[in-house]
Amino acid sequence: MGFARLYTRSTTGMYAPEVIVEVHVANGLPSFSIVGLPDTEIKESRDRVRSAIQMSGFEFPARRITVNLAPADLPKDSSRFDLPIALGVLIASNLVKPKFDTDKFEFAGELALDGALREIKGALAIAYNARESSRGFILPMGSATEASLVDGVTVYPAENLNQVLLHLTGEACILPVEVAKISNYAATVSDLNLNQVRGQLSVKMALEIAASGRHSLLMIGNPGCGKSMLAQRLATILPILSDHEAIATASIYSLSSSGFDIANWGRIPFRQPHHSSSKVAMAGGGHYPMPGEISLAHNGVLFLDEIAEFERSVIEILREPLETKKLSLSRARYKVEFPADFQLIAAMNPCPCGNNGHPQKVCKCSVRQTSSYRAKLSGPFLDRIDLVVEMPYLKTEELNELPQGEDSSIIRERVINTRNIQLNRQNKLNYALTNQEVVEYCLLASKAKHLLTRLSATMGVSARVYYKLLKVARTIADLAGKEVIDSAHIALAMQYKRSL
Repeated sequence: MGFARLYTRSTTGMYAPEVIVEVHVANGLPSFSIVGLPDTEIKESRDRVRSAIQMSGFEFPARRITVNLAPADLPKDSSRFDLPIALGVLIASNLVKPKFDTDKFEFAGELALDGALREIKGALAIAYNARESSRGFILPMGSATEASLVDGVTVYPAENLNQVLLHLTGEACILPVEVAKISNYAATVSDLNLNQVRGQLSVKMALEIAASGRHSLLMIGNPGCGKSMLAQRLATILPILSDHEAIATASIYSLSSSGFDIANWGRIPFRQPHHSSSKVAMAGGGHYPMPGEISLAHNGVLFLDEIAEFERSVIEILREPLETKKLSLSRARYKVEFPADFQLIAAMNPCPCGNNGHPQKVCKCSVRQTSSYRAKLSGPFLDRIDLVVEMPYLKTEELNELPQGEDSSIIRERVINTRNIQLNRQNKLNYALTNQEVVEYCLLASKAKHLLTRLSATMGVSARVYYKLLKVARTIADLAGKEVIDSAHIALAMQYKRSL
């Protein structure tokens, strides 16, 4: 009889909770059972573990083996539990006697039938959340570079089960990999530039304000007026991600179905889901919860082109994350939380046919059709949009006569300087100010206060819109290098905030 306890982590949710793998080997009829809400992949690990142990030169114990994955109420998925299960069986059966205390390590890895270790998904997320445990992390060689992006975790890469066993017994120690340092951020490499969009100076100004204070933006205009071009170039005027933001973003991607590509390290997320996307695709979830488009846009941009074509229920999902910057999913089997601090950029046509207000084409939509189309965006949702701007349609001859405009690098410098002003003043960007902080930091000149009061009463704005107007005005003042918000800043903020 024997018992072994090893540590690993689940990837259910962003915070990769700790999972204890308990293995009990007792006399009795040979059996191999796994309990603790395992999915099919984990149940199938019995055959992979048996074969890997035998191919590694050990005789599989003909005893009663019970594997418990604790906590028992947390659903477990993925083949990454293969390695700790195999080690637990060998240690509990006294086939291997570790020289090192296994409590000092966390293990994750999928076993091939010959004992080789295959790379896993979620390695970066596991390492990111394992730092507080102060344990070393033993995982497959193919996942080591990803995990080594996280500073503060000692990563031991292994090629097969035998190599892990030799390390634990002290016969041949695995050398830890160095922390990966990637200086050439992918975010700086792009063929897109704002100077490729001619004209639309008012919209470019709105885009610069949105980038400077990280405000949400809705663009309304006829098809072909440049809404998508401008939105896709927003990332070119945004500051690169900090190391902390890059790790958090990469951790979310490592949990997703597509996984994390190290070539995208540091790249500002830009998510553009199709308007046919479902609620689960946007919010995340599933049988075993994975992040959706909202969370995959964390620390980046979520662009909803043709937002009025999305299902209304899908649009309404955005309301809570826009305020709380996180997404909590509660289902019958689980409750998880994903971060969702994204910048929303949306675009839509003025009517179903798109020709309303076009200088040359005639709109064929009735008043009722146009009203119904615009009503797809509810009042509470529009309250959460900081900037709304209408884009004029420019004729071909007008475009040819217009200058190119400023380069993205020049605008990015202004955005960085403006953000530094905000961080030095309040240690956060303007979009994240609480109502109390708005009162403290959004100082108004007397004329500006009078204008805001008068316009707010005339427009009948809600309390939420009132504070958002102040945040936008604060960003406009910061761009101008002004400590006090004046009436011109309030007027411009009001101009960029209109009702549909």
